[in-house]
Amino acid sequence: MCGICGEISFNGAPASASAIEKMSDAMAPRGPDGSGAVLRGRVGFGHRRLKIIDLSEASAQPFVDTAAGLTVAFNGCIYNYPELRAELSGLGHRFASTGDTEVILKAWAEWGPAAVERLKGMFAFAIHERDSGRVWLVRDRFGIKPLYYAENGKTLRFASTLPALLAAGGVDTEIDRGALHNYMTWHSVVPAPRTIFSGVRKLPAATIRQIEPDGQHRDRVYWEPSFARSAEDAERSAEDWRELLLEELRAAVRRRMVADVPVGVLLSGGVDSSLIVGLLAEEGQKHLATYSIGFEEAKGEKGDEFKYSDLIADHYGTNHHKIFIPSDEMLANLPSAIRAMSEPMVSYDNIGFYLLSREVSKSIKVVQSGQGADEVFGGYHWYPPMASSNRPVEDYAAAFFDRSHATMAEHLNPDYLARRDESLGFVAAHFALGGADDAVDKALRLDTNVMLVDDPVKRVDNMTMAWGLEARVPFLDHELVELAGRIPPELKLAHGGKGILKDAARRVIPSEVIDRPKGYFPVPALKYIDGPYLDMVRDALTSQRARERAIFRDDYLNKLFAAPSEHITPLRGSELWQVALLEMWLQEQGV
Repeated sequence: MCGICGEISFNGAPASASAIEKMSDAMAPRGPDGSGAVLRGRVGFGHRRLKIIDLSEASAQPFVDTAAGLTVAFNGCIYNYPELRAELSGLGHRFASTGDTEVILKAWAEWGPAAVERLKGMFAFAIHERDSGRVWLVRDRFGIKPLYYAENGKTLRFASTLPALLAAGGVDTEIDRGALHNYMTWHSVVPAPRTIFSGVRKLPAATIRQIEPDGQHRDRVYWEPSFARSAEDAERSAEDWRELLLEELRAAVRRRMVADVPVGVLLSGGVDSSLIVGLLAEEGQKHLATYSIGFEEAKGEKGDEFKYSDLIADHYGTNHHKIFIPSDEMLANLPSAIRAMSEPMVSYDNIGFYLLSREVSKSIKVVQSGQGADEVFGGYHWYPPMASSNRPVEDYAAAFFDRSHATMAEHLNPDYLARRDESLGFVAAHFALGGADDAVDKALRLDTNVMLVDDPVKRVDNMTMAWGLEARVPFLDHELVELAGRIPPELKLAHGGKGILKDAARRVIPSEVIDRPKGYFPVPALKYIDGPYLDMVRDALTSQRARERAIFRDDYLNKLFAAPSEHITPLRGSELWQVALLEMWLQEQGV
C-alpha cells in the first residue's frame, strides 16, 4: 500500500524530477514510512511507502531489477505472492527481498503482461522496460487501487491521486460536462476513464495499458465478469451453492491476512463485516482488533449501530474500539475529509471513514472491510424489481438515478448541461453487452464493475489512505465474485436481498445481526442539513468563486437553501449536500 506517480516524456526531454517530487509530496499521507524516485532519461517514477510486507529497505521503491532491465512503482498488495515467489524460485529466479513488489517484477520478467492474470490482490503499478523503452500501466480487476493520468501530447503524468496531478501543475481543470451529468445522476459516480476534469482521466479497472516511446498506446482488458451458468451449475441446490460460497469466503478472508503487521476489521455491525470477524475467528484469530464509529442523531434518526457491533465484539471476544464523534468535531473535520477526496464523493460515509481511519491508524496499519457485498450479492432495493422487468434500462433508472436529464436542465446552467442523456446512454450500452442475459444480472454487473469502483471502493481507499491505513475488501476477491456471478439471481434476492450470503452467514455468526433491518453508515447531520452545516454549504455555494463558476441555477439553489430536508434523492441523499460537495471539493483543490 502506497502512493505512486511518474512522468513519461515523448519529445526526447528528460522526465521532470521537480514534477515527480511535487506529486510524491502531495501523497505523503498514503506512504508515511518512506519515499523514493528513480529517473531514467525520459521516464521517471516516484513512490511513497507504507510498510506492510517486508518492512526492510530491501523492498523500498521504485524497485529496480538491473538484470531484467525493469523498474516498478507499485501500490497495493499481492496476496498470493508467497506462492508466486515459490514458483518463480523453481524457475531459477533469485530474490533480493522478501516482499511482494519484487515478485511482480520477476513475474513480469518470466511471463510478461500475462503475469497480471496470475496476481490475486489489489494493485496499480507502472513498469518501465529498459530495453524496449515501453511503459506499462496496470490496474486491478475492480479498480480497488486508483490510477489517474494527465497527458498533453508531450508528456504523460500518472499518480495514485488526482490532487497529486494538480500539485505538479499544467492540468486542464475545465469541467467535463459528461462527467458532471454522471455525478448528478449517480450520486457522484463518474465511471472511468472520465473524471470531473476534462484534463484528467483514470485507467479503467482490469486494464493493461502499453505505452510506446513515441506516446502511442493500446489497452487490453485482462478480466471480465461472467454471469454464464453451466449445465452443472443449473443442477446445484441452494445448499450446494451455500457450501461453495462459504469455501470461497473463507479463502478470501484468509488471503487478506497476509502481512508482516497485525490486521484488524472495520466492524459496522452489519452482516458483511460481522461475517468477516466470524470467519477470522474460525481461522483461530484471537483478540482481533475491531473498530466501530458513531455520530450524534439528528431529527430522531440514530447515528450509530453500536448495538450490533457490540454484539459481535462480545460474541467473539475481540479487542473492540468504539469511536463516537460529536457533531462539532465532524463539522470541524469536513474540509479535511473533502480535501482528501481524489474526486468529489457525496456519500455521507466519507466523513465516517475519514474519522474512523484517523483513530484506527493510531494503533494498526491494515484492516479488512465489508464493502462490495451488496453489489455482488444483490443487497439493494432496486434489484428485486429488476427480476420481473421487461424494460430493465428504464426500471433501473427509475430506481437508481437521482434525477432525469430533463430535471437536470432545471438544475444546471446551460453551459454545463451535456447535450445528450450521457447517463442513461451509458446504462443502456452496458446492459446491451453480452454475458448477462437476466435483468438482475445486468444490474449486478453494472453496479459491481462500475458503480462500486467509483463510489464505495474509491471512498474506502481515499479515506483510509489519508491516514496511512490499508483497507482490504474480501468481498471483491475476484474468484469469489466469479462464483457469485454463477449463483442464480433468485438465491441472491431471497430474504430481502443477499439471501445466499445470509444463509452462509448463519453457519458462522449470530442470527441477531442477520435478521435485522438493513443499516447504512448513519451520519444524519449530513442528510438533514441545518444550523452550522447549512451555513457551511450556503457559504460555499454563494462564494465569489462559486458565482464565477456558476454551475448551478440560482433558482434551484434558493429552493434548496429554503428547505434542505424537502429535497432528498430517491436513494435518501440530500440534493443540497450533493451540489455543495462538488463546489466545496473544487475549492479545496484550489480550482
